[in-house]
Amino acid sequence: MTTARPYHHGNLRSALLRQAELVLDERGTEGLSLRELARDVGVSNGAPRRHFADKGALLDALAEEGFERLGRRLDTALDDSDGDFAERLAVFARTYVAFGVEHRALLGLMHRPKSEAPDDRLRAANDRAFAAPLRLLAEARARGDIDPDTGGRADMTLLALLQGLTVLAATGMHGERPLDELVTGTVTTLLNGLRPR
Repeated sequence: MTTARPYHHGNLRSALLRQAELVLDERGTEGLSLRELARDVGVSNGAPRRHFADKGALLDALAEEGFERLGRRLDTALDDSDGDFAERLAVFARTYVAFGVEHRALLGLMHRPKSEAPDDRLRAANDRAFAAPLRLLAEARARGDIDPDTGGRADMTLLALLQGLTVLAATGMHGERPLDELVTGTVTTLLNGLRPR
């Protein structure tokens, strides 16, 4: 006769999220199940439901944590950078692409299409993650470093560009050129196109 493992774990939510990220890296979202995660961290099958109502809630929480981690990295990188706008923009770009290469599956989850409206917490985490880079762009527009008429279009263009560079780098399709050099050169090209004429 087997007995169910009791719910007893010092920090189950964190343990489940850590294990979920490992599974995500290996097998994608299709390979994730709350039952298997419970087994992997050594708790009863029902224990994860104390923190996540279902797999969708787990994925949202993992994406939210990803945005929090990305935001901390971006904030630290920009706080430690004291160059001009072009240098700080390149720091942001290199930091973002490096995070995406290191956490490819997690970044994909963070930006995956949602079948319904994004959870408010997920939207807020996204906004916090990109607060410092967006402030950097807003200040550049205010100073005249980039065309003030670009508004949110420049922000979206930059993010789309970085997503593309991240995919190229993560899949090894960026060629022999060093990644930092590629990112910095691409951002410089974009910046030249955004300068007032």
